[in-house]
Amino acid sequence: MLRDLIYLFYPIYCAACDNPLYKNERVLCTSCRHELPLGNFHNVNAKKIEKVFYGRSKIENATSLLVFQKDSLVQNLIHNLKYRGREEIGEELGKWLGYEISQIPDYQNIDAVIPVPLHKRRMRERGYNQVERFGVEIAKKIDAKYIDSVLKKNSYNKKQSKHGKFYRWINTVETFGIKNESLLRNKHILLVDDIVTTGATIESCVNVLKSIPGIKISIATMAITE
Repeated sequence: MLRDLIYLFYPIYCAACDNPLYKNERVLCTSCRHELPLGNFHNVNAKKIEKVFYGRSKIENATSLLVFQKDSLVQNLIHNLKYRGREEIGEELGKWLGYEISQIPDYQNIDAVIPVPLHKRRMRERGYNQVERFGVEIAKKIDAKYIDSVLKKNSYNKKQSKHGKFYRWINTVETFGIKNESLLRNKHILLVDDIVTTGATIESCVNVLKSIPGIKISIATMAITE
């Protein structure tokens, strides 16, 4: 009874469509959960995402949970996560993708999950790294460590969503660094981020991380642009 009253006066809204959730729904309404475009990249479409990095950075495996389109439920979902403080979105998507890849042999030998970091200034502005909970939940599902103390971002870039591919590449290259590299020596890591557009940010991270002896790198993101 009390819970019903709470939902009546303080409704929780779907993170994708912004409609009120029913009391048995969590983060996403049932309709959106079925309508979100799943990429299935870790199964039949695995090579599609790997082509983004082909010839640029050597990776073991790559997957994304969702397919991103402009003016879509996925765009609203990512926007709510990054700019409206809906951190629970990352947690929910991490549980979802984590379960999916925990069934795939290629992801069962991951030692550590590493988030793409924010610059400390961006961290102060936003108050959180939008991929932290995503990575934490994936790590739990695949029985890996979550480590956010190795990869760091050295420079502060302006928001890049409106810039073209070449600008994004030159504006992200060599902006990441490493500390405590001994934690990842001879490890297979899963690098996680929110969305792949040009692949420039992840490429920069991979190129820095591959300097660590014996490291293997796979990639998992919430979404990838079509």
